[in-house]
Amino acid sequence: MRTVNLIQGTPEWHAHRAQHFNASDAPAMLGASTNQTRAELIRELAAGVPREFSDFVQERVIDPGHEFEAQARVIAEGLIGEDLYPVTGAQDKYSASFDGLTLLEDIAWEHKRLNQTLRDAMFDGCTGTDLPLMYQVQMEHQAMVSQAERIFFMASEWKRVGDEWELLEERHCWYTPNPELRARIVAGWAQLEADVAAYEPEAPAAPAATGRAPDQMPALRIEVTGMVTASNLAEWKDRAIAVFQGISQELTTDQDFADAEKTVKWCGDIEDQLKGAKQHALSQTESIDELFRTIDAISDQARATRLALDKLVTKRKEERRTEIGNNARRAVQDHVRSINETLGEHGLAMPATLIADLQAAMKGKRSFASMQDAVDAVATNAKITASQAADRIRANMAILAEHPEHATLFADRVQLCSSKAPEDLRNLVATRIAQHQKAEQKRLDDEREKIRQEEEEKARQRVADEAAAQQKRDEAERAAAALATPEPEPAPAPVEAAQTVQQPVAQVTRPVPTAVASSPAPGSTSAPREVVKIKLGDINARIAPLSISADGLAQLGFRPINSTGAAKLYDQAQFPAMCEALIEGLRDAAQQYPMAA
Repeated sequence: MRTVNLIQGTPEWHAHRAQHFNASDAPAMLGASTNQTRAELIRELAAGVPREFSDFVQERVIDPGHEFEAQARVIAEGLIGEDLYPVTGAQDKYSASFDGLTLLEDIAWEHKRLNQTLRDAMFDGCTGTDLPLMYQVQMEHQAMVSQAERIFFMASEWKRVGDEWELLEERHCWYTPNPELRARIVAGWAQLEADVAAYEPEAPAAPAATGRAPDQMPALRIEVTGMVTASNLAEWKDRAIAVFQGISQELTTDQDFADAEKTVKWCGDIEDQLKGAKQHALSQTESIDELFRTIDAISDQARATRLALDKLVTKRKEERRTEIGNNARRAVQDHVRSINETLGEHGLAMPATLIADLQAAMKGKRSFASMQDAVDAVATNAKITASQAADRIRANMAILAEHPEHATLFADRVQLCSSKAPEDLRNLVATRIAQHQKAEQKRLDDEREKIRQEEEEKARQRVADEAAAQQKRDEAERAAAALATPEPEPAPAPVEAAQTVQQPVAQVTRPVPTAVASSPAPGSTSAPREVVKIKLGDINARIAPLSISADGLAQLGFRPINSTGAAKLYDQAQFPAMCEALIEGLRDAAQQYPMAA
């Protein structure tokens, strides 16, 4: 806070106030003051002329208030436990005059003259929230300027006894700053500043409307003695008709309505006056047709005018109330629409209670001027509320814009921006993002674990497949090794010499066998022998024109080492042994079936 060394009431002090938004004006700015309306404050600020007080108010209210404040300061210092210094301070465009501040400016003191309203609010154990709103607004503005932590509010009443002051009654309580009210005050001053800039001076205020009837008619005089002897009724009629036709039926201002209501009463008086004249004439004669026709015509005109004007007054009163309410409603709607143009999908809804609030403000108001002031205050507060909501939404939109990569986490962003305080939303954003990141990390960890398990399963399957394949190869090699071991051949039996018949050998093109490496025999240290596989068809091609089947080879002791589909594969190294076995078989057959002698 910047301290301003000025004395209250001096021209310099008034010049300072004219350049700042002041704590003492804050209640009127929010429409909460009982001493000044918001419209009066706007006119005052727009004109740049400080409000003046009558000598009566200055002597009976303001001056005693200063005296009471000086006497109460000593009591306040004793209750607070620190000295208090009156000072004027400013913070940016806001200013406040303090009845007292402590040296550290952490405690402020505000004094008011005790009245019945404060007596009712300041009961034992009361706090600042129990005080009327106008006092809370002023102290909140003071706290905003000084950054005081608390404000000691005191109200007292004194009387002078000789040269001394005697305390009659004193009450006090502590006020603690309210952030929500402070935000409303800041928004309220912004709205007032806009209203002052747009202010257009009105016509000078007229005196309070009391109503006036048309110009007075001359006294009606009728004298009869069996005939009309003297009468100004004809001239009176012309004058009355002219007056009736000149009555205005344009009702807008309080003065218009007051004039109309007065005229209604005046027309009734005319009717009564004519009835009285008629009765007076009747008392003098029984039949004077012209007189009575004239009187009846004037009376009918007065009655018709009275009824029509009375009906119009009632109708226009209701229309004027509607005009005032509708103008205020449209002003709020225009304000909200202008805000929504900048908010997009986050647009504000129109205040739900606006119409009811306007109706409540107009209720019981005796004049349209007071009705207008009350409605303006309601409309202004609605604008302030809308501006505050818009500021909060913009702050929340900025918070969400900081995290575009997580926009999908905030599908409810419209509801969040409209209902959350910025700090609460920031915490919610951090929580949702943290939860999302935790869930995403868990998902990634689960996927990695699943992949790891699948890789482990594949590795185990490969090992098992390789082991099974190796086992099959080992079994094949053992079988091949067993077949490759030659069995002892029996001694050849003596045979008779036989005629050898030479048979032509067919030339056969044989396929190249497939070579594979075989494992060494168990216990062997030599390198594994290369096993060349040969098909049964290849064997038959080699021994053509002879042939042999797989069963035949099995009977000779040669079994396939593997099979691919229907093909039987044999170890090519056993082919010579196969041939030897065939030869032996042929020899046995030749011996069993010798040639005839």
